[in-house]
Amino acid sequence: MLGLRRMYTREILPPITSPVLDGKPVFGTWNRAFEKVDLKEIRKPYKSPLLNLLKDSRIKEWFYFNVQDNAYLLEAVFSNFKLYRMAQVFIYNKGSGQKSVFRKFKPPSGLQLPSSLSNSQLESNSSQFFFSIHNWLDADTVKLDINIEKSKSFSRKQPRLTAHLTYNMSAHEVTPAVVSLGFSEQRSMCAYKALAPVHGSMVFDGKQIDLKQDTCSGFFLDYRGYFPYRMMSTYCSAAGFIEENKRFGFHIAENQTKETNKNNENALWTNGKLTPLPPVHITMPNGHDADWIIQDVEGMVDLTFTPNDHNRYGSNILISNTEFITQLGVYNGMLMNSDGERFQIKNFFGMGEKNYLRV
Repeated sequence: MLGLRRMYTREILPPITSPVLDGKPVFGTWNRAFEKVDLKEIRKPYKSPLLNLLKDSRIKEWFYFNVQDNAYLLEAVFSNFKLYRMAQVFIYNKGSGQKSVFRKFKPPSGLQLPSSLSNSQLESNSSQFFFSIHNWLDADTVKLDINIEKSKSFSRKQPRLTAHLTYNMSAHEVTPAVVSLGFSEQRSMCAYKALAPVHGSMVFDGKQIDLKQDTCSGFFLDYRGYFPYRMMSTYCSAAGFIEENKRFGFHIAENQTKETNKNNENALWTNGKLTPLPPVHITMPNGHDADWIIQDVEGMVDLTFTPNDHNRYGSNILISNTEFITQLGVYNGMLMNSDGERFQIKNFFGMGEKNYLRV
């Protein structure tokens, strides 16, 4: 008689202070933020002595915000790629299809992302572009403030955008996914991911937009790592409400890390409860403008993403090259949580992102 196949599980480890111990990365999955992340503490991440001397310049890091209700989506990325820094804000009106992208490049500096999410602040005030990020997990809060003046200095004329957003990070509202993953024995990446209720307000093109946490959800992501010189990654994510107003969302990635069955960054949230998902394979048989197929081998992830709004951006800065493809569209298919509960999703709004970064 054939036995029943066990559902995929991933061990949630007891909280630790740092993902680096005695000069070596610690790999695993947790549900609480590290007290400190400083990957420079890893000894000899490279075989080359020269690269070890330059190891700080090889660490890429960024904060990612995605906030949406039934009417609007705002995505914001604040990155430090060491060769340059970039802030990008994207806002999209789901009803009309109106969208705007604000992008600002800054030269390299000694400024780095804070090593702790407990109580830290990151702020930048440059010509016509201000943002402030206050990570305050000690008070169950993350705050994002943005003010971008109306200007013709961007790639095309853009209206003014102001946003004041507050994430409710209390334990009864969200369980984060915290991972440390390996590219090699001594090179790692860390990610903090959470899907949380969000409230606040935005003013876009002269229109006041109020966001209430009963109808608004947001991803907050913190990435940092010794990513490969040629970094390639694909992300699939969506958030909203299903089945009797359950807050529901997932964030799935296919990247270059090793031993993904043991540890990866894929996660599903249902009313704040975290389910670590298995590794997936994301295929685009007819190109990235047509359907994406997202599947695992465990029977927990079986999705199709259909893009309907295409956004592509590429740049060459000094010796670097980037290509970011961001698709807006809908997901259809099935996801299963750790209790074995299946969720059938139909025309669930989300994003698919395919990124290439050489720096």
